[in-house]
Amino acid sequence: MKLNTNLTVAIHTILCIAYFEKDNKVTSDFIAGSTGMNPVIIRKILGKLQAAGMVETKAGVGGSTLSKKAEEITLLDVYKAVSEEKESERSVFNFHVNPNSKCPVGSKIHAVLDHPLDNAQKALEEELKKTTIKDLMGKL
Repeated sequence: MKLNTNLTVAIHTILCIAYFEKDNKVTSDFIAGSTGMNPVIIRKILGKLQAAGMVETKAGVGGSTLSKKAEEITLLDVYKAVSEEKESERSVFNFHVNPNSKCPVGSKIHAVLDHPLDNAQKALEEELKKTTIKDLMGKL
């Protein structure tokens, strides 16, 4: 199963901005050329990153710049910025909404899976917290 690509596209977007902002106008079209994504998708992601205070985007062909230093932006920050879910519901693992409460499996599926999936989510977030955009820039 493929998970949403927003996180990896957002990281790619921030890396493009960090790498090119000094010498180029980093527009959504410019980023789209690097990511292979539609500029409309890039603009949506840029909007989320701007709302989270990581980037500043000027309308038109003004381009985007980082609002924070690369060492201040963790992958967890990016994950939180582009997650589709509300803060209290953010999870890689989404549950199907109506398990059959009369079924011996369906009635206990949350009790069986909630704890291990919560632990996996926490482990993911702890790992994302360890890496900054500056760390990734050093590997480009």
